[in-house]
Amino acid sequence: MKKNLLLLLFLIFLFACTKEPASTVITPVTPPVTDTTPAQYGTPFVNVPDRQDAVIYQVNMRVFSQQANFKGVIARLDSIKALGVNVIYLMPIYPVGSVKSVNSPYCVKNYTAVNTEFGNLEDLRSLVDSAHSRNMCVILDWVANHTAWDNSWITSHKDWYLQVDGNIVSPPGMGWNDVAQLNFANATMRLQMIWAMKYWVFTANVDGFRCDYADGPPQDFWKQAIDTLRHISTHKLLILAEGSRSAHFLAGFDYIFGFNYYGLLKSIYSSNASALGINNMNNSEYVNATNGQQVVRYTTNHDVNGSDGTPLTLFGGRNGSMAAFVVTACMKGVPMIYNGQEVGTPYKLVFPFTGKKIDWTLNPDILAEYKKILLFRSTSAAMRRGQLSSFGNADIVAFTKELAGEKVLVISNLRNSVVNLALPSPLQSTVWTNAMTGESLTMATELVLQPYSYLIAKQ
Repeated sequence: MKKNLLLLLFLIFLFACTKEPASTVITPVTPPVTDTTPAQYGTPFVNVPDRQDAVIYQVNMRVFSQQANFKGVIARLDSIKALGVNVIYLMPIYPVGSVKSVNSPYCVKNYTAVNTEFGNLEDLRSLVDSAHSRNMCVILDWVANHTAWDNSWITSHKDWYLQVDGNIVSPPGMGWNDVAQLNFANATMRLQMIWAMKYWVFTANVDGFRCDYADGPPQDFWKQAIDTLRHISTHKLLILAEGSRSAHFLAGFDYIFGFNYYGLLKSIYSSNASALGINNMNNSEYVNATNGQQVVRYTTNHDVNGSDGTPLTLFGGRNGSMAAFVVTACMKGVPMIYNGQEVGTPYKLVFPFTGKKIDWTLNPDILAEYKKILLFRSTSAAMRRGQLSSFGNADIVAFTKELAGEKVLVISNLRNSVVNLALPSPLQSTVWTNAMTGESLTMATELVLQPYSYLIAKQ
């Protein structure tokens, strides 16, 4: 009886193994996300600036030097430092896809590799080490929303991508046909993406990220990613959203992009919009900002330089563009400089294709002026963190900033004409020192400002 029972059980088992209905066959599962922490290269940089104290410098390696690579940047680190910069932001350093490609560095073929066009991992490490030795930190451009069509994820993890009728699609409504839209409903993809960000913190010892098209991925992804990155206890990271959603502050970004500020600044110059609109922008762009979170403001970057023109073209030539930069660098937020603007590059630095390089011998007078403005910003706590009080008019941006007994005064005429500015009574008869020239100034009841002129003063 016992033998018969055992035989019966064996036959049932054999039948079950060989006749299992197709509907119950378990399909292979996605391999687990990479979860090993890479070994730490180098020593984490301890002098990453606080949010309010950053001066960001964007490097487009393809136009930055004749070499168009990491070594070309290393050769000019002393010049970048002398400008007053403490944060270097490198445009994407990853291999670029070739399928449907327009040669954009924002078309990432491999998130954890270095584009041989720029050098290798050791070259990147050397750049980061060299920046750290000069008391500057380095952040990488991160492209989370989409990948190249020949990224290995396309074939190995099709479910990591947005699909329509079973076909992977480009970001809807954007016209970016060279890239494929990722699917942020996929939890495993999110984890792999976050791991890849951590990879560079450890493997190249970088100090944070500028997150491209941050308004694309959902807010809960950024919260998840930033929370994870903030738990790397050995590193202080700066994380910048190239996006304008005020909810980015709630997700933990240090910075959002001043798209709206830039647009208003263009309108002031091109359409005679009121400069008083900047006062409103100082409030609207900072909704949800706490603990020193900032807006990054600029007069050019790699996108608008190609699409709109140079600061010289947009903001009234040499004098007008300096007047615009003074407001951008001094009023509120942290400034970002796009490589080449500090020497008044008069031609577009074409993106994404390689094109004419920056001529670093141009306009030493403009370079000297940028240095003076940024040097004063770096040495003045009131300029970086002080309480802002505005008193300008439709043509002139004027304000004081005060902190711990230090007071600064900034006045910038954004018109190509002579404009009068009535001074508030508390400023009348006060004595100041011109921060650019060292000259003593006594304020009258009214100032007469020459076209595109500015004043930066201190007490």
